[in-house]
Amino acid sequence: MNTTSNSLSGRDLVSPTIAAFISVIVNYGGTFILVFQAAKVAGLSPEMTASWIWSISIGVGVTGIWLSYRYREPIITAWSTPGVAFLVSALAVTPYPEAIGAYIISALGFIILGVSGMFERFVRLIPPGIASGLLAGILLQFGISAFGGAEVDPLLVVVLFASYIILRRFTSRYAIVGILAIGLIFLIGMGKADFSNIKLAIAAPVFVVPEFSLHALLGVALPLFIITLTGQYMPGMLVLRNDGYKTSANPILVVTGVGSLITAPFGSHAFNVAAITAAICTGKDTHEDPKKRYIAGIACGIFYIIVGIFGVTLATLFLILPATFIATLAGLALLGTIGSSLANALTNPNGRETALITFLATAANVTLLGVGGAFWGLVAGLGAHLLINGQFLKKQHRVSVVQQAKQK
Repeated sequence: MNTTSNSLSGRDLVSPTIAAFISVIVNYGGTFILVFQAAKVAGLSPEMTASWIWSISIGVGVTGIWLSYRYREPIITAWSTPGVAFLVSALAVTPYPEAIGAYIISALGFIILGVSGMFERFVRLIPPGIASGLLAGILLQFGISAFGGAEVDPLLVVVLFASYIILRRFTSRYAIVGILAIGLIFLIGMGKADFSNIKLAIAAPVFVVPEFSLHALLGVALPLFIITLTGQYMPGMLVLRNDGYKTSANPILVVTGVGSLITAPFGSHAFNVAAITAAICTGKDTHEDPKKRYIAGIACGIFYIIVGIFGVTLATLFLILPATFIATLAGLALLGTIGSSLANALTNPNGRETALITFLATAANVTLLGVGGAFWGLVAGLGAHLLINGQFLKKQHRVSVVQQAKQK
Protein backbone atom coordinates (compact mmCIF):
# COMPACT_ATOMS: atom_id res chain seq x y z
CA MET A 1 0.00 0.00 0.00
CA ASN A 2 1.25 3.47 -0.81
CA THR A 3 1.22 5.33 2.52
CA THR A 4 1.42 8.71 0.85
CA SER A 5 -1.79 8.30 -1.11
CA ASN A 6 -5.01 9.98 -0.12
CA SER A 7 -6.99 6.71 -0.07
CA LEU A 8 -7.84 5.27 3.32
CA SER A 9 -7.93 1.67 4.43
CA GLY A 10 -9.29 0.17 7.62
CA ARG A 11 -5.75 -0.06 8.95
CA ASP A 12 -5.31 3.69 8.43
CA LEU A 13 -8.23 4.38 10.76
CA VAL A 14 -7.14 2.25 13.72
CA SER A 15 -4.03 4.02 14.97
CA PRO A 16 -5.35 7.61 14.63
CA THR A 17 -8.60 6.61 16.34
CA ILE A 18 -6.75 5.04 19.27
CA ALA A 19 -4.57 8.14 19.58
CA ALA A 20 -7.70 10.30 19.56
CA PHE A 21 -9.35 8.17 22.24
CA ILE A 22 -6.30 8.48 24.49
CA SER A 23 -6.19 12.24 23.88
CA VAL A 24 -9.84 12.65 24.90
CA ILE A 25 -9.40 10.50 28.02
CA VAL A 26 -6.37 12.54 29.06
CA ASN A 27 -8.31 15.76 28.52
CA TYR A 28 -11.38 14.74 30.51
CA GLY A 29 -9.44 12.77 33.09
CA GLY A 30 -7.02 15.62 33.73
CA THR A 31 -7.77 19.30 34.09
CA PHE A 32 -11.45 19.05 33.10
CA ILE A 33 -12.02 18.64 36.82
CA LEU A 34 -11.45 22.40 37.01
CA VAL A 35 -14.81 22.88 35.27
CA PHE A 36 -16.56 21.19 38.15
CA GLN A 37 -14.53 23.15 40.68
CA ALA A 38 -15.52 26.41 38.95
CA ALA A 39 -19.16 25.26 38.80
CA LYS A 40 -19.16 24.64 42.54
CA VAL A 41 -17.67 28.08 43.20
CA ALA A 42 -20.33 29.68 40.99
CA GLY A 43 -23.08 27.72 42.76
CA LEU A 44 -24.35 26.19 39.53
CA SER A 45 -27.03 23.53 39.63
CA PRO A 46 -26.33 20.06 38.17
CA GLU A 47 -28.44 21.03 35.15
CA MET A 48 -26.41 24.20 34.47
CA THR A 49 -23.16 22.32 35.04
CA ALA A 50 -24.33 19.68 32.55
CA SER A 51 -25.14 22.47 30.09
CA TRP A 52 -21.58 23.79 30.46
CA ILE A 53 -20.24 20.31 29.71
CA TRP A 54 -22.66 19.89 26.81
CA SER A 55 -21.86 23.23 25.19
CA ILE A 56 -18.10 23.02 25.47
CA SER A 57 -17.89 19.35 24.44
CA ILE A 58 -20.20 19.77 21.44
CA GLY A 59 -18.46 23.01 20.44
CA VAL A 60 -14.98 21.50 20.69
CA GLY A 61 -16.13 18.41 18.80
CA VAL A 62 -17.75 20.27 15.91
CA THR A 63 -14.92 22.80 15.42
CA GLY A 64 -12.27 20.09 15.63
CA ILE A 65 -14.02 17.93 13.04
CA TRP A 66 -14.50 20.86 10.65
CA LEU A 67 -10.95 22.20 10.93
CA SER A 68 -9.33 18.76 10.62
CA TYR A 69 -11.47 17.85 7.59
CA ARG A 70 -11.15 21.25 5.91
CA TYR A 71 -7.36 21.51 6.16
CA ARG A 72 -6.51 17.77 6.27
CA GLU A 73 -4.42 18.29 9.39
CA PRO A 74 -4.90 16.99 12.96
CA ILE A 75 -6.20 20.29 14.31
CA ILE A 76 -7.35 19.23 17.76
CA THR A 77 -9.49 21.75 19.61
CA ALA A 78 -10.06 21.87 23.36
CA TRP A 79 -11.47 24.08 26.07
CA SER A 80 -9.24 26.75 27.59
CA THR A 81 -7.70 25.00 30.61
CA PRO A 82 -5.93 28.10 31.99
CA GLY A 83 -9.14 29.99 31.27
CA VAL A 84 -11.29 27.73 33.43
CA ALA A 85 -8.58 27.71 36.11
CA PHE A 86 -8.89 31.49 36.19
CA LEU A 87 -12.68 31.19 36.41
CA VAL A 88 -12.45 29.23 39.64
CA SER A 89 -11.54 32.49 41.36
CA ALA A 90 -13.33 34.89 38.99
CA LEU A 91 -16.76 33.26 39.29
CA ALA A 92 -16.60 33.69 43.06
CA VAL A 93 -16.96 37.46 42.62
CA THR A 94 -18.81 37.67 39.28
CA PRO A 95 -22.54 36.97 38.78
CA TYR A 96 -22.97 34.11 36.32
CA PRO A 97 -25.00 36.10 33.71
CA GLU A 98 -22.22 38.73 33.67
CA ALA A 99 -19.65 35.96 33.22
CA ILE A 100 -21.64 34.72 30.21
CA GLY A 101 -21.51 38.24 28.78
CA ALA A 102 -17.75 38.26 29.32
CA TYR A 103 -17.44 34.95 27.44
CA ILE A 104 -19.22 36.55 24.48
CA ILE A 105 -16.91 39.56 24.47
CA SER A 106 -13.85 37.31 24.68
CA ALA A 107 -15.11 35.21 21.75
CA LEU A 108 -15.68 38.35 19.67
CA GLY A 109 -12.09 39.33 20.41
CA PHE A 110 -10.80 36.08 18.92
CA ILE A 111 -12.97 36.46 15.84
CA ILE A 112 -11.69 40.00 15.26
CA LEU A 113 -8.11 38.88 15.85
CA GLY A 114 -8.47 36.05 13.34
CA VAL A 115 -10.22 38.09 10.66
CA SER A 116 -7.72 40.94 10.94
CA GLY A 117 -4.73 38.61 10.79
CA MET A 118 -3.13 40.41 13.73
CA PHE A 119 -2.44 37.30 15.83
CA GLU A 120 1.34 37.51 15.71
CA ARG A 121 1.45 41.28 16.20
CA PHE A 122 -0.95 41.19 19.15
CA VAL A 123 0.99 38.49 20.94
CA ARG A 124 4.21 40.48 20.60
CA LEU A 125 2.63 43.35 22.57
CA ILE A 126 2.66 41.19 25.71
CA PRO A 127 6.19 40.26 26.83
CA PRO A 128 6.49 36.44 27.08
CA GLY A 129 7.74 36.65 30.67
CA ILE A 130 4.68 38.63 31.78
CA ALA A 131 2.31 36.25 29.98
CA SER A 132 3.97 33.27 31.66
CA GLY A 133 3.98 35.03 35.03
CA LEU A 134 0.27 35.76 34.70
CA LEU A 135 -0.51 32.11 33.95
CA ALA A 136 1.74 30.82 36.75
CA GLY A 137 0.15 33.22 39.25
CA ILE A 138 -3.36 32.06 38.35
CA LEU A 139 -2.43 28.39 38.63
CA LEU A 140 -0.38 28.66 41.82
CA GLN A 141 -3.41 28.28 44.08
CA PHE A 142 -4.20 24.94 42.46
CA GLY A 143 -0.71 23.62 43.06
CA ILE A 144 -0.97 24.63 46.71
CA SER A 145 -4.41 23.01 46.96
CA ALA A 146 -2.91 19.72 45.80
CA PHE A 147 -1.27 19.47 49.23
CA GLY A 148 -3.54 21.69 51.32
CA GLY A 149 -6.22 19.01 51.36
CA ALA A 150 -4.00 16.89 53.61
CA GLU A 151 -5.49 18.72 56.60
CA VAL A 152 -8.92 17.34 55.71
CA ASP A 153 -8.08 13.88 54.34
CA PRO A 154 -4.36 13.11 54.68
CA LEU A 155 -4.63 9.47 53.56
CA LEU A 156 -6.37 10.37 50.30
CA VAL A 157 -3.79 13.06 49.49
CA VAL A 158 -0.87 10.73 50.28
CA VAL A 159 -2.33 7.98 48.08
CA LEU A 160 -2.86 10.35 45.15
CA PHE A 161 0.55 12.00 45.53
CA ALA A 162 2.43 8.70 45.86
CA SER A 163 0.57 7.28 42.87
CA TYR A 164 1.38 10.38 40.86
CA ILE A 165 5.12 10.15 41.59
CA ILE A 166 5.26 6.45 40.72
CA LEU A 167 3.27 6.89 37.51
CA ARG A 168 5.37 9.88 36.48
CA ARG A 169 8.42 7.66 36.84
CA PHE A 170 7.14 5.01 34.44
CA THR A 171 4.47 6.61 32.23
CA SER A 172 4.34 10.38 32.55
CA ARG A 173 1.85 10.84 29.70
CA TYR A 174 -0.86 8.88 31.51
CA ALA A 175 -0.05 9.82 35.09
CA ILE A 176 -3.18 11.93 35.54
CA VAL A 177 -5.49 9.29 34.10
CA GLY A 178 -3.77 6.76 36.36
CA ILE A 179 -4.25 8.71 39.59
CA LEU A 180 -7.85 9.41 38.58
CA ALA A 181 -8.49 5.66 38.34
CA ILE A 182 -6.54 4.90 41.54
CA GLY A 183 -8.35 7.68 43.39
CA LEU A 184 -11.76 6.41 42.32
CA ILE A 185 -10.88 2.87 43.42
CA PHE A 186 -9.68 4.23 46.76
CA LEU A 187 -12.86 6.26 47.30
CA ILE A 188 -15.08 3.29 46.49
CA GLY A 189 -13.03 0.94 48.67
CA MET A 190 -13.16 3.34 51.63
CA GLY A 191 -16.86 4.03 51.15
CA LYS A 192 -16.28 7.74 50.51
CA ALA A 193 -18.17 7.84 47.22
CA ASP A 194 -21.26 5.96 46.05
CA PHE A 195 -21.64 5.57 42.31
CA SER A 196 -24.50 3.08 42.44
CA ASN A 197 -27.08 5.67 41.42
CA ILE A 198 -25.15 6.90 38.36
CA LYS A 199 -27.19 6.39 35.19
CA LEU A 200 -26.75 7.41 31.58
CA ALA A 201 -28.70 10.59 30.96
CA ILE A 202 -28.76 12.94 28.00
CA ALA A 203 -27.78 16.54 28.73
CA ALA A 204 -30.12 19.39 27.88
CA PRO A 205 -28.66 22.85 27.15
CA VAL A 206 -29.71 25.65 29.50
CA PHE A 207 -29.78 29.13 27.96
CA VAL A 208 -28.53 31.96 30.19
CA VAL A 209 -29.39 35.52 29.21
CA PRO A 210 -26.07 37.38 29.15
CA GLU A 211 -25.48 40.58 31.06
CA PHE A 212 -22.68 43.05 30.40
CA SER A 213 -20.76 45.15 32.90
CA LEU A 214 -17.46 46.98 33.08
CA HIS A 215 -16.37 44.83 36.02
CA ALA A 216 -16.92 41.65 34.03
CA LEU A 217 -15.21 43.16 30.99
CA LEU A 218 -12.06 44.02 32.94
CA GLY A 219 -12.18 41.20 35.48
CA VAL A 220 -13.26 38.28 33.28
CA ALA A 221 -13.33 38.98 29.52
CA LEU A 222 -9.90 40.64 29.22
CA PRO A 223 -7.96 38.15 31.40
CA LEU A 224 -9.78 35.19 29.78
CA PHE A 225 -8.88 36.50 26.33
CA ILE A 226 -5.21 37.06 27.15
CA ILE A 227 -4.81 33.82 29.12
CA THR A 228 -6.39 31.74 26.36
CA LEU A 229 -4.37 33.49 23.68
CA THR A 230 -1.00 33.11 25.40
CA GLY A 231 -1.63 29.90 27.33
CA GLN A 232 -3.45 27.89 24.64
CA TYR A 233 -3.24 29.32 21.13
CA MET A 234 0.49 30.02 21.21
CA PRO A 235 1.65 26.58 22.45
CA GLY A 236 -1.07 24.88 20.39
CA MET A 237 0.20 26.43 17.17
CA LEU A 238 3.76 25.51 18.15
CA VAL A 239 2.72 21.86 18.47
CA LEU A 240 1.31 21.92 14.94
CA ARG A 241 4.38 23.71 13.57
CA ASN A 242 6.79 21.31 15.27
CA ASP A 243 5.13 18.38 13.49
CA GLY A 244 5.30 20.10 10.13
CA TYR A 245 1.75 21.46 9.76
CA LYS A 246 1.44 24.91 8.21
CA THR A 247 -2.21 25.95 8.55
CA SER A 248 -2.46 29.62 9.48
CA ALA A 249 -3.63 30.50 12.98
CA ASN A 250 -6.14 32.97 11.53
CA PRO A 251 -8.87 30.52 10.37
CA ILE A 252 -8.43 28.51 13.59
CA LEU A 253 -9.02 31.66 15.62
CA VAL A 254 -12.10 32.54 13.58
CA VAL A 255 -13.69 29.07 13.70
CA THR A 256 -13.06 28.52 17.42
CA GLY A 257 -14.10 32.11 18.13
CA VAL A 258 -17.42 31.69 16.28
CA GLY A 259 -17.97 28.37 18.05
CA SER A 260 -17.27 29.96 21.43
CA LEU A 261 -19.64 32.82 20.61
CA ILE A 262 -22.50 30.48 19.69
CA THR A 263 -22.09 28.21 22.73
CA ALA A 264 -21.32 30.93 25.32
CA PRO A 265 -24.97 31.47 26.40
CA PHE A 266 -25.12 27.78 27.32
CA GLY A 267 -22.07 28.00 29.61
CA SER A 268 -19.07 27.44 27.34
CA HIS A 269 -16.27 29.76 28.48
CA ALA A 270 -13.84 29.42 25.55
CA PHE A 271 -12.28 26.80 23.33
CA ASN A 272 -9.20 26.88 21.19
CA VAL A 273 -6.54 24.82 19.48
CA ALA A 274 -5.21 22.20 21.92
CA ALA A 275 -1.57 21.90 22.96
CA ILE A 276 -0.55 18.99 25.20
CA THR A 277 -3.35 16.63 24.20
CA ALA A 278 -2.90 17.65 20.56
CA ALA A 279 0.67 16.36 20.63
CA ILE A 280 -0.73 12.85 21.15
CA CYS A 281 -2.40 13.09 17.74
CA THR A 282 0.12 15.02 15.64
CA GLY A 283 3.24 12.84 15.90
CA LYS A 284 4.51 9.71 14.16
CA ASP A 285 2.88 7.35 16.67
CA THR A 286 -0.52 8.40 15.29
CA HIS A 287 0.29 7.49 11.68
CA GLU A 288 3.50 7.23 9.72
CA ASP A 289 1.95 9.34 6.97
CA PRO A 290 1.43 12.95 8.16
CA LYS A 291 -1.30 13.40 5.55
CA LYS A 292 -3.49 10.82 7.28
CA ARG A 293 -3.19 12.05 10.85
CA TYR A 294 -6.15 14.37 10.29
CA ILE A 295 -8.28 11.29 10.97
CA ALA A 296 -7.31 11.65 14.63
CA GLY A 297 -8.74 15.16 14.66
CA ILE A 298 -12.06 13.95 13.28
CA ALA A 299 -12.14 11.01 15.72
CA CYS A 300 -11.43 13.35 18.64
CA GLY A 301 -14.36 15.50 17.62
CA ILE A 302 -16.69 12.51 17.48
CA PHE A 303 -15.62 11.37 20.95
CA TYR A 304 -16.12 14.88 22.36
CA ILE A 305 -19.64 15.05 20.94
CA ILE A 306 -20.54 11.68 22.49
CA VAL A 307 -19.32 12.85 25.91
CA GLY A 308 -21.24 16.11 25.51
CA ILE A 309 -24.49 14.31 24.78
CA PHE A 310 -24.21 12.46 28.09
CA GLY A 311 -23.04 15.52 30.03
CA VAL A 312 -25.59 14.95 32.81
CA THR A 313 -23.96 11.64 33.69
CA LEU A 314 -20.49 13.19 33.77
CA ALA A 315 -21.72 16.12 35.87
CA THR A 316 -23.41 13.82 38.38
CA LEU A 317 -20.29 11.69 38.59
CA PHE A 318 -17.97 14.54 39.44
CA LEU A 319 -20.35 16.46 41.68
CA ILE A 320 -20.51 13.56 44.16
CA LEU A 321 -16.73 13.37 44.44
CA PRO A 322 -15.15 14.81 47.62
CA ALA A 323 -13.80 18.35 47.25
CA THR A 324 -10.38 17.23 48.52
CA PHE A 325 -10.15 14.64 45.74
CA ILE A 326 -11.02 17.20 43.05
CA ALA A 327 -8.63 19.84 44.41
CA THR A 328 -5.73 17.38 44.78
CA LEU A 329 -6.25 15.85 41.35
CA ALA A 330 -6.53 19.27 39.70
CA GLY A 331 -3.38 20.53 41.45
CA LEU A 332 -1.33 17.51 40.45
CA ALA A 333 -2.60 17.76 36.87
CA LEU A 334 -1.36 21.36 36.69
CA LEU A 335 2.08 20.84 38.22
CA GLY A 336 3.75 20.59 34.83
CA THR A 337 2.03 23.74 33.54
CA ILE A 338 2.92 25.68 36.68
CA GLY A 339 6.55 24.60 36.44
CA SER A 340 6.92 25.43 32.75
CA SER A 341 5.16 28.78 33.22
CA LEU A 342 7.49 29.75 36.05
CA ALA A 343 10.52 28.63 34.06
CA ASN A 344 9.43 30.67 31.03
CA ALA A 345 8.65 33.68 33.20
CA LEU A 346 12.14 33.75 34.69
CA THR A 347 14.16 32.76 31.61
CA ASN A 348 15.04 36.26 30.42
CA PRO A 349 17.15 38.09 33.05
CA ASN A 350 16.09 41.51 31.71
CA GLY A 351 12.40 40.75 32.18
CA ARG A 352 12.69 38.54 35.25
CA GLU A 353 11.69 41.20 37.77
CA THR A 354 8.58 42.35 35.90
CA ALA A 355 7.55 38.72 35.32
CA LEU A 356 7.98 38.07 39.03
CA ILE A 357 5.88 41.15 39.84
CA THR A 358 3.13 39.85 37.55
CA PHE A 359 3.32 36.41 39.13
CA LEU A 360 3.16 37.63 42.74
CA ALA A 361 0.49 40.25 42.12
CA THR A 362 -1.67 37.71 40.32
CA ALA A 363 -1.10 34.98 42.91
CA ALA A 364 -2.19 37.41 45.67
CA ASN A 365 -5.60 37.38 43.93
CA VAL A 366 -6.62 40.73 45.39
CA THR A 367 -10.04 41.97 44.29
CA LEU A 368 -10.28 45.74 43.90
CA LEU A 369 -13.29 47.65 42.55
CA GLY A 370 -14.95 44.30 41.92
CA VAL A 371 -12.18 43.25 39.51
CA GLY A 372 -10.20 40.05 40.16
CA GLY A 373 -6.50 39.55 40.76
CA ALA A 374 -5.60 38.42 37.23
CA PHE A 375 -6.34 41.85 35.81
CA TRP A 376 -4.41 43.69 38.52
CA GLY A 377 -1.50 41.30 38.16
CA LEU A 378 -1.39 42.07 34.46
CA VAL A 379 -1.65 45.82 35.14
CA ALA A 380 1.17 45.65 37.70
CA GLY A 381 3.42 43.64 35.40
CA LEU A 382 2.82 45.72 32.29
CA GLY A 383 3.12 48.97 34.26
CA ALA A 384 6.44 47.89 35.75
CA HIS A 385 7.63 46.70 32.35
CA LEU A 386 6.82 50.01 30.66
CA LEU A 387 8.40 52.11 33.42
CA ILE A 388 11.57 50.04 33.73
CA ASN A 389 12.07 49.57 30.00
CA GLY A 390 11.09 53.19 29.37
CA GLN A 391 13.88 54.37 31.63
CA PHE A 392 16.21 51.89 29.96
CA LEU A 393 15.31 53.17 26.51
CA LYS A 394 15.87 56.77 27.62
CA LYS A 395 19.29 55.84 28.98
CA GLN A 396 20.20 54.08 25.75
CA HIS A 397 19.05 57.14 23.78
CA ARG A 398 21.26 59.42 25.88
CA VAL A 399 24.26 57.15 25.36
CA SER A 400 23.60 57.13 21.62
CA VAL A 401 23.42 60.97 21.51
CA VAL A 402 26.71 61.30 23.42
CA GLN A 403 28.42 58.84 21.09
CA GLN A 404 27.18 60.71 18.04
CA ALA A 405 28.41 64.01 19.52
CA LYS A 406 31.89 62.55 20.12
CA GLN A 407 32.05 61.26 16.57
CA LYS A 408 31.29 64.75 15.29
